[in-house]
Amino acid sequence: MRVRTKWWAPAAVGAVGAVLLSGCQSAPGGGSEGEGRSLDRAPAVSPTPLRTSGHGAVFLAVDECSSFGRTSFTEISCASERAAARVVARHDGTARDGPRCPATTDFVLHISEQRPSQDEDGDGAVPQGYACMRHLQPPHPGDPGGGGGPRTIVGDCVYELGDGKVRETACDGSGEKPPQFEVTKAVASRSECPAATALYVRLGGTAPVGCARPV
Repeated sequence: MRVRTKWWAPAAVGAVGAVLLSGCQSAPGGGSEGEGRSLDRAPAVSPTPLRTSGHGAVFLAVDECSSFGRTSFTEISCASERAAARVVARHDGTARDGPRCPATTDFVLHISEQRPSQDEDGDGAVPQGYACMRHLQPPHPGDPGGGGGPRTIVGDCVYELGDGKVRETACDGSGEKPPQFEVTKAVASRSECPAATALYVRLGGTAPVGCARPV
């Protein structure tokens, strides 16, 4: 069993009066998730071994937990002192084509399909899928203003990279770069944004336009 975390590339934005550019590639949890923001503030993590522990009929099902390690993620009892994150949503298939993760997801585990004749737990095949994870303890980068997570949501802050792109950063200034804009509203079209909007950020979903004001 192998999993990997995924952080997404910088997304396109448009200044007021400019054309709203396309977002980045589909992010964990859905085809439009993560659009309109940059999440490559952390380097990509190579696939790492994951060992099942038999805590449920479905590997990393909702409300099950994983441990964090330098070389592997292991499904583990949530009561264990080694438990680090809980599954808040779990879907088969690929994140590009599947449902979006909840808004305050901290990170996503991508699970490679495995069909061994016998694994260490004897639980058979594990289909390809992804698990939307939330840390058991703060900080929560997926929270509004947290500076991370697989989605951009209302309350998040960004700074400009140039070439019409932005990257998310913590609103409290604790990130590598200070915030320049805060997403204050999610709407269906740019015309619904407040007059003070200085930047449009592509969010995806049913309210795909993020209205951002200077901070």
